[in-house]
Amino acid sequence: MFETAEVGNHLEKADYKRQEPKLRTALLEAQRALAGSDFSLALLIGGVEGAGKTEFTNQLLEWLDARGVAVHAWGKPTDEERERPFFWRFWRILPPKRKAAILLTSWYSNPIIDRVCKKTGQAELDQRLDQIVDFERMLAAERVLLVKLWFHISKSEQRRRFKNLEAEPETRWRVTKQDWRFHKRYDKFREVCEHSLMKTSTGDAPWHIVEATDRRYRNLTATRIILDALRQRLEQSRSAGKPEHKADHSKPRANSVIRKLDLGLKLDADAFDKKLEKLQNRIGTMTRCLRKKGRSLTLAFEGPDAAGKGGAIRRLTQAMDARLFRVDSVAAPSDEERARPYLWRFWRDLPRVGRVALYDRTWYGRVLVERVEGFALPQEWRRAYAEINAFEEQMAESGIIVRKFWIALSADEQLRRFKDRQVTPYKQYKITEEDWRNRAKWDAYEAAACEMIERTSTEHAPWVLVEGNDKRWARIKILQSVADALESEL
Repeated sequence: MFETAEVGNHLEKADYKRQEPKLRTALLEAQRALAGSDFSLALLIGGVEGAGKTEFTNQLLEWLDARGVAVHAWGKPTDEERERPFFWRFWRILPPKRKAAILLTSWYSNPIIDRVCKKTGQAELDQRLDQIVDFERMLAAERVLLVKLWFHISKSEQRRRFKNLEAEPETRWRVTKQDWRFHKRYDKFREVCEHSLMKTSTGDAPWHIVEATDRRYRNLTATRIILDALRQRLEQSRSAGKPEHKADHSKPRANSVIRKLDLGLKLDADAFDKKLEKLQNRIGTMTRCLRKKGRSLTLAFEGPDAAGKGGAIRRLTQAMDARLFRVDSVAAPSDEERARPYLWRFWRDLPRVGRVALYDRTWYGRVLVERVEGFALPQEWRRAYAEINAFEEQMAESGIIVRKFWIALSADEQLRRFKDRQVTPYKQYKITEEDWRNRAKWDAYEAAACEMIERTSTEHAPWVLVEGNDKRWARIKILQSVADALESEL
């Protein structure tokens, strides 16, 4: 693969000066067009140490309007980053629509280095590369234009550059002991990088290998690749018709996981009080052990309006140290959130080690509300099942205990609770016109919920189905499930 970047491409200074102004002008025009588009640009600049990645980035920032570009580079993970899934640090910096981000290190850096240094095996590398392909596929589908550049120089050229930099007092600091250690492993890096690039060069996010021996050739070639990618994407956006958002009102099956629930199950007040105290004591004790075990807890609640999600969450938080938990009541996305992939707002707030996150409504809005109301395109909510499963798998992989609760309710019981809210002054804030509109789509929401449960209940993030007509029964079942999950995981 890298032989094509060792053929000796060179650009004379006169040719560079002749081509540079036109290319800079075209690049600025493309950036202005990006500012009025419906997508963002993420530029990954990887490659061999000493190939000029930083130098090219500085040149690019000089040519572009820097107000529309953010630059990110990472070293070793911080404590905050180590306590979250691998992709957390990258999700946080995704550019919003109409903006660009340059990544001087990316989700490729650590997996490649770890494999070269034998901290991981080939199977672990391939597993991470598969996750990267899925991640990039989702970003592309969520209107992030990924341009991946790999700057290549030969081993002898790398050595020559390191020697030249060390020879001058002003540049000696740029060559570190680690640079030389990596240089000794150049051949192994080449092997691992070639494998990684071949495995992750896809139609959604292809790799572009740039010969970086000659600075002028490198700069103009890399800039043309960026410009061509932007122009192509802008043309696609202009020629594409406006997508049709169509509400999905599927009918539920006669026999389903929700309809099989016995909504007549009840618990009397005395039994409830006894069980509540014992379960809250267990949960309070075990949540204080999360930090010692290097774990955290995420609890997700979904269900029809008035199903009792808030009440169940309050019984859980009563058992916990208030410094350890956070409750998120998820509403419609803000403008900032709509400008990024839909999972962004959930990725950025994942709990640190020792903490608990409770969600009243969740990332499943994509396959529930957005599906039924037509806010998401059919292809968007259909691919979301796999994206959500990958999200939850990465949470579990990093040590987050994940439990999801669907609180089922009969239509008659919901109506009774709606009417009770209307006549009870301190409950009136809970009932809105939207609740009544959603009730009219009961069957569509039930069908969507059944498919959601069937396609996203996994070993690492199972759904717990809760009979919700009796609030005492529902609350005890939820607390029991949380206590059991903590005991089994800790």
